Amino acid sequence: MQIKQTLERVPGGMMLVPLFLGAACHSAWPQAGAFLGSFSQGLIGGVVPILAVWFLCMGASIRLRASGRILRQSGVLLLTKLGVAWLVAVLAARVLPPAGIAEGCWKGISVLALVAAMDMTNGGLFASLMQQYGKPGEAGAVVLMSVESGPLMTMLILGSAGVAVFEPRLFLGAVLPLLVGFALGNLDPQLRALFAAAVPALIPFFAFALGNTLDLHVIASAGVPGVLLGLLVVVVTGIPLLFADRLLGGGSGGAGIAASSTAGAAVATPALIAAMAPQFRAAAPAATALVATSVIVTSLLVPVLTALHARACARRAPPGS
Repeated sequence: MQIKQTLERVPGGMMLVPLFLGAACHSAWPQAGAFLGSFSQGLIGGVVPILAVWFLCMGASIRLRASGRILRQSGVLLLTKLGVAWLVAVLAARVLPPAGIAEGCWKGISVLALVAAMDMTNGGLFASLMQQYGKPGEAGAVVLMSVESGPLMTMLILGSAGVAVFEPRLFLGAVLPLLVGFALGNLDPQLRALFAAAVPALIPFFAFALGNTLDLHVIASAGVPGVLLGLLVVVVTGIPLLFADRLLGGGSGGAGIAASSTAGAAVATPALIAAMAPQFRAAAPAATALVATSVIVTSLLVPVLTALHARACARRAPPGS
């Protein structure tokens, strides 16, 4: 059976299918973890420890060495994406209730959902699109985007926007596994290869555990609002990223469009933030479902827009260039 190949046909399938299965298990048998106990309980309810290992492995995959041009472009995209997410947080905090919108086509939209969907780029999607449509070496601009992984940037955005207050120890706790992995990966290339290979393997496990914190009714209610959130991510982050890449990053703008997606790992962010800041607990389940839908929408839309932009650039290019 080609299970892995089938899952990969679904945009973000290695993340979203286990997430859905976990939610189905939780909806059918909410006390399964407590009843089974032992290792099964750890697999069902261990989203935080599994993510801790994933962050360490992700940190190990970040290379210290990169060319100046790659660092420039990557830095511009990173700062633009985070800056847009911060601005959205500031504006949304003034108009949205703390628990999010309660009804209508924007049901579930909250500051937490908006920031979690916008501040983390799908690095794998970006790299593959730049390999196909970008200039030589542009795929390497993903080097700094790994810094977005985990809840740290979301914590910084929410904190600096005045939406939440986090104790300094929580910032340290959020970034420490990533820093340890980063140090180990750059001290020993063999450790980097070992840990980096585990990054994709751990995704279905933390997705399944995360799904066990959700109810299928919450996921079903995220349909239209989740699609709208995905469209909002592409438009609100994509336009500034396009111009930033063209004016500051030295690119054609295509890298900016390719970076206007929601990372699969962002699905875990609302639950992690809610664990550290109780005021987000009411908004976290809906935010998780909305971000999961945004992952699908942006994974479908961003490649199309990147390809259209590449064709437009090719038509405008002088003959023979």
